[in-house]
Amino acid sequence: MSAHRENVTQPGLSSQGTVADYIAAAGFVLALLAGIASALSGLGYRLGWWHFTAGFAILRGAAYCGIGAAAVSLIGGIRVRHGHRRSVVLLAAAGILLGLITAGIPWSWMRTAQQVPRIHDITTDTVNPPQFVSVMPLRKDATNPAEYGGPDIAAQQRAAYPDIGPLVLPVPLSAAYERALRTAEGMGWHIVDANAAEGRIEATETSFWFGFKDDIVVRITPVSGGSRIDVRSVSRVGKSDVGVNAKRVRTYLRELTAMDGRSG
Repeated sequence: MSAHRENVTQPGLSSQGTVADYIAAAGFVLALLAGIASALSGLGYRLGWWHFTAGFAILRGAAYCGIGAAAVSLIGGIRVRHGHRRSVVLLAAAGILLGLITAGIPWSWMRTAQQVPRIHDITTDTVNPPQFVSVMPLRKDATNPAEYGGPDIAAQQRAAYPDIGPLVLPVPLSAAYERALRTAEGMGWHIVDANAAEGRIEATETSFWFGFKDDIVVRITPVSGGSRIDVRSVSRVGKSDVGVNAKRVRTYLRELTAMDGRSG
């Protein structure tokens, strides 16, 4: 009789299901911890808890944990698939998804970093780049200089981003300046200085995650048939910008061109 009771199990439960419960739960918890560490990697730098290189190290470690969490969650999901235990399957799926997302973001950054040059200063005029004036006091703690790097940086930019160059608008200087300023404001940049007399706009943009600050200067000059727009975007820290500055300059010129078309 006692032997019979020992062989009786509750409906829907088995030793395999119990093991799957533990595995799926472990995978999800590991994925959750990896996601929290990933989020804290940037937040900690913003709050001054550690240097951004330490934040990158935490992010890299979180990515490896995310991969491990996804693998553990997958094992848990496979063990229970024949038992039709929906709650465990969903927990395993959540662990896989969260783990892959945590690993995928830094992997995407690393892949992009390998495809772009290790530079952090992009300009539409590599011969006579726009100069910062009002932004300079804000860069006192920047590890990257505001001075342009010269022919070597220019050559790397031309090889990687041959499409980046000045934009000529067929409008007077005052109209071009107003469009340039409205476009900068529309980009969500923090405008540091807008000097119409000198045809210069200086601004700063802060990244969402780590709070990295990049400085932008826009120069508007008169040319035959209209006004020329030059843009320069420079990161305050980091040898490589992972293509962010080039993307910013392209987006700004594209938005400015679109505004010119709407105005016309």
